[in-house]
Amino acid sequence: MTEKITVLGSGSWATALVKIVLDNEQSKEVCWWVRNPQKCEYIKVNKHNPPYLSAVSFDKSNLHVSSDIAECVESSDIVILAIPSAFVDDALSPLHKDSLKNKKVISAVKGLIPETSEILGDYFSSKWQCQSDNIGVITGPCHAEEVALEKLSYLTVGSENQELAQRISHLLNGRFIKTTTTDDIYGTEYSAVLKNIYAIAAGICHGLRFGDNFQAVLVSNAIREIKRFIEVVHPIQRDIDDSAYLGDLIVTAYSQFSRNRTFGNMLGKGYSSKSAQLEMNMIAEGYYAVKTIHEMNEEYGIDMPIVDFVYDIVYNNHRAKLRVEPLLDLLN
Repeated sequence: MTEKITVLGSGSWATALVKIVLDNEQSKEVCWWVRNPQKCEYIKVNKHNPPYLSAVSFDKSNLHVSSDIAECVESSDIVILAIPSAFVDDALSPLHKDSLKNKKVISAVKGLIPETSEILGDYFSSKWQCQSDNIGVITGPCHAEEVALEKLSYLTVGSENQELAQRISHLLNGRFIKTTTTDDIYGTEYSAVLKNIYAIAAGICHGLRFGDNFQAVLVSNAIREIKRFIEVVHPIQRDIDDSAYLGDLIVTAYSQFSRNRTFGNMLGKGYSSKSAQLEMNMIAEGYYAVKTIHEMNEEYGIDMPIVDFVYDIVYNNHRAKLRVEPLLDLLN
């Protein structure tokens, strides 16, 4: 059976996912929704996405590129969403309220819907009436840039429906992509959100000229914060040391390709949040995530000093050099 798959989004992660799906040997038809009509036409003609992973070239024989989101969704059995979380609600607004209801909807978004503080699984359920067994997530550890270079990478596919998780896993598995599955959709989604915040913290401390010894302490404390948070919001048996949690945190905190680490590094060097975003010209998901998680934690009261540290620098305009001092005494 030929799978009909739509990838929504035109950034680096969406571009990487299109490459992954097309590279897989299974028979499939791929529709790629690119919001900007000019960019859409460029990709059709030139077979690559100029602003993101421009070295990746696409075989167009199984690929249809369109700027019509309704057409892409309607024609597909599986919809993979790879849009920055802050723009998801607006991007999907042209769709009819029942458009996703009977689709297999897979989130590759590593953030929360800022309007509602929902993870994507809950958002698809509450706003788009998707059944829980039709919802899945794709998490790391994986950077789009290394996918473009065809470096061996691992992905985790999460769903309460393990048949769906296996189905998506098979679609992604390939020459340079290995996949595993999990039923912990809440834990993996929240962990993917939180690791972006900790990557900002790692970047801030790098900008402040802290070394690898301190970064190791920071990251080990960060995984404990992640554990405390997800055990409160979704308490089930899980191994926080699995790649979907700890591995994703490590690669995002340390990698040269991490936007969140880059954003934090600029903050540590004295940039304001606004000026850092303008110079990067890319979305650092942790910028939005830290505000939402901080507001959620006002209700939960979980001990999360690193999240508080990042929030104060990003949103309260604290100077990183001064704000880091009280954090140092809380780490161990």
